[in-house]
Amino acid sequence: MKNIVFPAEYFNVKDTLSCGQVFRFFKADDGYNIISLDKCAHLFEKNGFVTITVEDKDEEYFKTYFDLEKDYSEIVSFAFSEKDEIVRKSAALGKGVRILRQDKTETLFSFIVSQNNNIARIKGIIERLCAALGDKKEFMGEEYYAFPSVESMAKASLDLYKGIGLGYRAPYVKRLAEEMESGLNINEFSALDTPSLKKRLTSIYGVGPKVADCVVFFGFNRTDAFPVDTWIEKVYVEDFKGTIKDRKKIAEYFVEKYGKNAGYIQQYLFYYKRSLKA
Repeated sequence: MKNIVFPAEYFNVKDTLSCGQVFRFFKADDGYNIISLDKCAHLFEKNGFVTITVEDKDEEYFKTYFDLEKDYSEIVSFAFSEKDEIVRKSAALGKGVRILRQDKTETLFSFIVSQNNNIARIKGIIERLCAALGDKKEFMGEEYYAFPSVESMAKASLDLYKGIGLGYRAPYVKRLAEEMESGLNINEFSALDTPSLKKRLTSIYGVGPKVADCVVFFGFNRTDAFPVDTWIEKVYVEDFKGTIKDRKKIAEYFVEKYGKNAGYIQQYLFYYKRSLKA
């Protein structure tokens, strides 16, 4: 095993995992276990540092996954320089949120599952999917299931998908798996600029603008994306006094406003608005 130790000022584990960008994480002992593809890491905070325990072979993978090379103080400084008080307050509260560099395929399937769904239910569906079709693994004495291969997902029946709770999303997952098994390679989408990438993703059956924005941001690490959900819509109306009704246009408004930092600002605003409910 290998321990990666990182300062906690710009890495709050709980805030990073619970802000809606990832679904495969669980409370474990003094911290959390998080699963990505077939890999697992354990994270905990103590005395101002985050310790990430991983298999030796997965050290570089998780350094990239947690975006540890990125200097988040620059992003927070940008937010603090904004004239909108809500942005400054949000960054002060949520500066420990890091954007995970997730696998593109897992992110796409996960956010198809996420649409019109709550986080607890999304997590449950994805875990049932992994238990049904993924390989069993072990990490620090605990069993878990890897995210399924495209091949196994393509072969699975529509009834299986409906049986794990996917509902109307079942055909979306089934068809995408079949198309990827037949040669669709979403990694090739990386060559596209952000507007073209969003357009290409929304051409996939079952992928709308919100899902596309999430995949662009969390899967392709394009920070000039701004997913708009109920919470962000509330921020736009209540704090920015906006009048646009179309969520796609609201997203465009924020991307134009914050440019390459739009995604980070989105996460701070999302975290802040949700925290008011807690």
